[in-house]
Parts: sequence; C-alpha cells; structure tokens
Amino acid sequence: MKIRFNRHEFAAAMAPLMCCVSTKVTVPAAEGILIEAKFPDEVVLTTFDLEKGMRYTTHAEVLEEGSYIINATKLNQTLRVMPSDEIELTVDDRNVANVISGKSSHKMNALSGSDFPTLPKLTSNDAFFVKQSDLKEMFSQTMYAMGVNDQRNILNGTFVKMVNDQLTMVSCDNFKLAKCDRKIEYTTEQEYAGTYRNAFILPVKTVNELVKLLSDNKERTVRVFMTRKNIVFEIGDITFFSRLIEGEYLDYDRIIVKNHKYSVECDRDELISALERAALVTEERIAGSLRSHVKLVFDGNLLKITANSSAGSTYDEIEINDIGTPLTIGFNNRYLINSVRACNAERIKLSLSSHLSSLNIVPAEKKEGIEEVFMLLPVRLKD
Repeated sequence: MKIRFNRHEFAAAMAPLMCCVSTKVTVPAAEGILIEAKFPDEVVLTTFDLEKGMRYTTHAEVLEEGSYIINATKLNQTLRVMPSDEIELTVDDRNVANVISGKSSHKMNALSGSDFPTLPKLTSNDAFFVKQSDLKEMFSQTMYAMGVNDQRNILNGTFVKMVNDQLTMVSCDNFKLAKCDRKIEYTTEQEYAGTYRNAFILPVKTVNELVKLLSDNKERTVRVFMTRKNIVFEIGDITFFSRLIEGEYLDYDRIIVKNHKYSVECDRDELISALERAALVTEERIAGSLRSHVKLVFDGNLLKITANSSAGSTYDEIEINDIGTPLTIGFNNRYLINSVRACNAERIKLSLSSHLSSLNIVPAEKKEGIEEVFMLLPVRLKD
C-alpha cells in the first residue's frame, strides 16, 4: 500500500475515530486503525474497540492499493511531529509501515487488514431518518442519569423506544431517573419488514460519543438502522456503530410517582444559581470523603437552600407558593443540579410528598408533543 496525503487533513479525519480505539483489550488489531486504500483516491478509515466503532471515508492520492492496520495512537502521534504537510505512507510486504515527510521518515509495525475484528453489518435498506437535533437534545437531557458500572447491566445506558411518531428516552440508576417523550418527524427508505427493534438500550460510551457527533442544526438528519445486536448511525461522512445492551429494561412508569401531595413552582435559573453556590460547600472533600448533600426547606412562601461543612456554609432563598406545611428534605447536590439543568424550561415545578419520598421535576408549562420528568431520591439527613 502506498498513499500520499495532507498531514492536517488526514489528522482531522482520524480525530473523531480515536474514541473507538481500544486501550484495554488484548487484541492488537483493536488498538489500530484499519486503512483501506482504493484507486484512484479513496481511503477508508475504520476503528473498532469490539463494543463501538467508526468508519470515515476520506480522499488521498492512492499510488498502490492495500488494506493494513496501524496502531492508531502511534500513527496519530507520528503525524503530529512530522516536519512538512505532505505525507507519504507506505506498507511493504513485511508489514512495515513507513511514514515519510520531507527528509524525515518513521517506521512502525503494521498488520494485515484481514486481521481486523469482524465488523457488524454496516449497510441496510431498512433504515429511517430523524433530525439530529431531536436526538441530541433528548440524549443531553437524559444521559446524566445513566448508570455507570451498575450490577444491572441494563441500567448502564439509555433506553430508547419508538412507537409511531413518539420517541421515548429513559436513563436511570439507583438515585435518579430521567424520562423524555417527544413527537418527532422521521422518514423511512422503504416499508419496514419487521426486522428492526422499536426499543433498545444504548451503552453509556455510545451515548456520550453520539452527543459529540450529532449536530444542533435542525435541518440535518441522521440515518439509523439496526441489526439483531447492533445499531448503526450514518452522520454525514461518518458511520458510527455500536453493540446494544441485551435485556429487558425496567418498568420505569411504575417507578415514577404520579400523584405527589405537594407541588411548588420556581424560576429554574434562580434555583441552579443557588445550588451552584451551595456546591462551593458540598463539593469540598473532608477527611477523604465528599460531603455532598444540600438541604431544601419549604417554609411558607420561601424555599430555603442551605448547606454546611467544615469548609463553610451557605444560605439562599427563592420565592415559591405555600404548600401549607413546613417540609425539609436533603439531596445529593450534584445530582440535584444535573436534574434541574436537564429540565429545559424557564419555570419548573417541584413535586414531592415527604422528606423520604422522591422529588419530581417537570416544566411548569407543558409544551405540545413534549413530556419530561426528572426524578431524584432524597438522602437521609442526620441533623
């Protein structure tokens, strides 16, 4: 294989693919980037860490066709330090890769392209198109509640369900839950043959990368299709694919309390500001541990936000409607901030029943075709 390309353009093409390079598995090929050169000027780059992968097609001058695997990190580092912009990359019959730039050259080992891990099916006519902005916004609102290394593997990701034009996303762990429903517009290439799933669970790392790849542009769409164990997203020139988490998701509608005793409305930004000031106290490490709870006191027409630690104390007040009875409840402050931020509304409604029951956060005014609820469990207060 022999190709010639611009260093900056090739490095830019490699950049998004680095998230799918394995750093833990013992398969050398999974640590590499598969480079497939095809006449006259097509170069296909692929990375795959055995859970998620990415493919990108770029252009370069192909002098000799070939398919080889080169350690992605080493190649990326080598390109950065080459002296000139024009790079020539060759791989000989002994699987030795040589990067030449001006009078400089750097050699490294390569592997045959046939050694690359088997990829899932990356083409299908059974696909649908949906706006990137819809997916990105819903992922952004729910991803904070995903479990991380939870013993129940189904919680280590985001549950996605599509029924007709209704898209639902849910993330949940032992303390918090985020659920978003939205009516969306989508189109299909053909009538579905029943081979796709209308409900699936995306792993944590996949969701994190998708949010980076998806655009806020309301005109751009993403092409999506599924196989039995994988899902594929075609985002512009990038093909991003991932395995799905197997298993049946929990009955989230049963967990969410629908009829709380008390409800108050407040300004979302005011509450976030007060909680961020409390974070100066709650997120201070004390004797190796993190004292992270904040206390909310519902007292007449005031919501009092307090926090105390050896680092100091904080106190804030926000005007609310009177719930008729004083109530004090505590929360992990970081969880509460993330839950309030996820609720995309100027004014929010806080609903609860007691100091031991969950808190529901929803927009004060409902938007047509959109339903959101962000639930958080309290902590027991010792004082």
